[in-house]
Amino acid sequence: MKIAVVGAGFAGLASAKILREAGHEVVVFEKAPDVGGVWSATRRYSGLTTQNNKGSYAFSDLPMPRHYPEWPTGEQVQDYLEQYVARHDLAPLLRLSTEVVRAELSPAEDAWLVTARHSGEAVRDPEQFDHLVVANGIFSDPVIPQFDGLASLLRAGGKIVAASQVPTTAEAEGKHVVVVGYGKSACDVAAAVADGAASTSVVARHLLWKMPKKLGKALNYKYLLLTRLGEALFRYQDLEGTAEKFLHGPGDPVRRSMVASVGAVTTKQLRLKELGLVPHSEFETIARSNVSLATDGFSEHVEHGRITVHREAEIERFTTDDDGAPVAILSDGSTVRADLVVCGTGFHQRVPFLDDDVTRRLQDDRGNFQLYRQILPHDVPHLTFAGYNSSFFSPLSAEIGAVWTAALLAGAFTLPPVEVRREHVTDRVDWMEKRTEGRHARGTNVIPFSMHQIDEMLDDLDLNLSAPRRAGQWLLPVDPSAYRGVAGRLQERLA
Repeated sequence: MKIAVVGAGFAGLASAKILREAGHEVVVFEKAPDVGGVWSATRRYSGLTTQNNKGSYAFSDLPMPRHYPEWPTGEQVQDYLEQYVARHDLAPLLRLSTEVVRAELSPAEDAWLVTARHSGEAVRDPEQFDHLVVANGIFSDPVIPQFDGLASLLRAGGKIVAASQVPTTAEAEGKHVVVVGYGKSACDVAAAVADGAASTSVVARHLLWKMPKKLGKALNYKYLLLTRLGEALFRYQDLEGTAEKFLHGPGDPVRRSMVASVGAVTTKQLRLKELGLVPHSEFETIARSNVSLATDGFSEHVEHGRITVHREAEIERFTTDDDGAPVAILSDGSTVRADLVVCGTGFHQRVPFLDDDVTRRLQDDRGNFQLYRQILPHDVPHLTFAGYNSSFFSPLSAEIGAVWTAALLAGAFTLPPVEVRREHVTDRVDWMEKRTEGRHARGTNVIPFSMHQIDEMLDDLDLNLSAPRRAGQWLLPVDPSAYRGVAGRLQERLA
């Protein structure tokens, strides 16, 4: 087949590599001038590092370089992806600085017509493809709320941007910065700009639990959450195996004690009580929709007054003070200067190059994506998704998803009937929505159940690791290199 892949992040590059190995002609469209997706130089915010340690955040056949720190920077991750491109000679497949403006099904719905535009050039004629892989990323389109008084802010010389639009701290130097949100990007940016800004205020509607990179300043968190045991501490939709059934059955008091003890150490280590930053929810909610690492230096900045956190607060409106300077009026009654407003307020999950009819066929009536295995839609032919399974192990999840797609296109396994798939996805999304209180990224967030999802894909193909090898991942962090032979085993089967 001739296959179009939209996006050159982890998911797009893994799809390109594995689908080409399966014999397809692949073209990768990427609107940025470099590969990387969220790690592109065009989108990296100041202070960006990985959530994972370098050992677990890698493709199966290319470990992160040894000289990288335990938590690589955004620039290092992008460089790692450039190495992946070179290793597998993917450069001829890439069309960088080329945005897909529209992708539409042919009248007979047997092909895709992809219309693209290279930066600075006119829109090109549509190009026909047999299959389309959407890998545009669920963290690619930042949300900037439409605050009241926004025009007043801008007229007074204020500026509002997304966290990904703060590539350096220079823009915040000497300014009064307001950061909206309390997720990873919000706290990272706040900590990065705090030293040079005139003031830094964090406006947090909800405080989230965050995990120190090293618990007790000694135990790397990878031994707690990047193992199968760590994943099993949280209840999956369907309990699998004796250990999970024990932990969420007779052993539930033990499980609760383990989770609570981690919360207690976290609270003490980050001095959350002293700083007034203890969330109202139980520590177990740390994995409700994501797990965020505590930003280096954030607590210290709060302690020394360089960051002020307004908890359970929102921006009600922007206005100006008596001197004509921009200010934000908060719901807690505070008024804070707002020269620069940085929004770490999440992302839209949408595919802007698909028309309304196709979009409706992809989603339920609440806007949730209806994708079997987070990959395959029910009602749109010749289309799969890559990277729509936000995961602890994004590179490995992307790679296994690409293997699943290659097997699907080759007819190498039998799908359940579409009625069964519909019921499965509906039940899954309902469960995700309830357990995350709606923070499930429209059905695309599988955290913290990354390995469960990888197991499901590999079990479909009868390509999973042996039970003893998986057992070794219960107490030790998952090593992507254990899955190095999976794609090759599929190729042998297809041959």
